Amino acid sequence: MKKNITMRKIRVSAILSSLIIPLQAHSVSFDVEGTAVSVGGYAKLDAIYDFDSDLGFSVQFPRIALDEDNGPESFSNLHAFESRLNVGTSTNTDFGTVRTFVEGDFYGGGGGTLRLRHAYGEWNGILAGQTWTNFGGFIGLTPTIDFTTPTGNALGLRQAQIRYTTGQFSVSLEDPGNLGGNVVTSGLGPAKSTFPDLTARYETGFGALRVGTSTVLRQLEYYNSASDDEQTKFGWGVHLEGAYDISDALTVRASFVHGDGIGGYINVGPNPPAYVDETNNEVETITSTGVMIGATYKVGPGAVNIVASGVKADIDDAVQNSSSFDGSSNEQYRSYYANYIWTAAPKVTFGVELGHHSREVYDGRDGAAMRVQAMAKYSF
Repeated sequence: MKKNITMRKIRVSAILSSLIIPLQAHSVSFDVEGTAVSVGGYAKLDAIYDFDSDLGFSVQFPRIALDEDNGPESFSNLHAFESRLNVGTSTNTDFGTVRTFVEGDFYGGGGGTLRLRHAYGEWNGILAGQTWTNFGGFIGLTPTIDFTTPTGNALGLRQAQIRYTTGQFSVSLEDPGNLGGNVVTSGLGPAKSTFPDLTARYETGFGALRVGTSTVLRQLEYYNSASDDEQTKFGWGVHLEGAYDISDALTVRASFVHGDGIGGYINVGPNPPAYVDETNNEVETITSTGVMIGATYKVGPGAVNIVASGVKADIDDAVQNSSSFDGSSNEQYRSYYANYIWTAAPKVTFGVELGHHSREVYDGRDGAAMRVQAMAKYSF
C-alpha cells in the first residue's frame, strides 16, 4: 500500500510540473562530439466551449461582453497551438558546464505559426537569452488547463534578459519595452526606454513551506516633441508567493503582487504601466494590485485544482487627465477555475476544466463569461 501511495505522488508531481514549467526532461537524447543533446516536447489538443462570449484560443478578458451588450453566444473551438518542440544541450568544459535550451510553440501570429518561447544559455550562474522574467515564480502558481495562467500573479511572459544566480538569489536586467509595456502618450510623442528593467528574486523553504519574493525597478519615459525634452518617472513592483503542503494530498498556494508603473509584470493586467497627463505633459504611473489563491488535492491518478484570482488598476487620474482613457477603460479582471488533471498512461495526460471570468470597466459596468475546456496531451 505504501508503494502505491508513493507512485501516485510521483505521477501527480509529474502532471503538475509538465503544466507549469518548461518541459526539459527529454526522452530522446544523444551525444554529439561531447555535447549531450536532448529533444522533447508534446502534442496537445484543447477542446473549448464558451457559453457566453468567444474568449479566443485562450482567455482574452477584453472579449468578455458587458451585461448590457448584445451579441452572439455559445462557441466551440478546437486547436493544437500549445503543442511544443524543444532542444536542450549540455557541454562539460574545463571552465564549467555550458547549457542551452530552445523551445517554441504554435501560438505565433494569433495561432498556427511557430514562435519562440525560450532561447537561452547558462554558464556558471550566468543566463543570457529569452526565458521567464525573474520578477515572478512558480511557487504560488496552481495549474490550470487554459493557456492564459490566472491573472493576479507576477509570472506573465518570457523576455530577453541577462541574469546572474547564486544559490537562491538571482538578479537580472530585462527588456524594458516588452512585458512591462511602455507609456501611453496619446500622440504627444514616442515612448522610449533608456535603461533595462532591474529585477531581483529570492526563494527559500522551511519544511513544508516554500516562499519566494521578488522586486522590479524600471524607468518610464517619453520624448515630448513639443518641448524637445524627455519626461521620466520610475516604476516599481513587489511580488510575494508561497506554497504549503498541508498533507501528502493537499497543497495550498497564494501570491500577491503590487506596484506602481509595472503594467504587464502583473499577468494579464488590464492597463499599461503609465500615461501622459495632458494637463502638464508629465508621465504618471498607474498603480496595480493582483491576488491569487489556489489549492491542489490529489485524487486517484491525478489532482483537483481550484483557483481564484483577480487584478485591479487605479485609473481614476488617468481617466480625468488622458484622452487614452474613458469610462469604458478596463479596471478589474477576475477568474475562478476548477479542474481535474490526470495521467492516463506514461506521457499521456488528460484534463477537464470549468472557468468563470469577468471584467469591470471604470464606469462600473461589468460582464462575465463561462468556459469549459478539455485537453489531451502526449509528451515525448
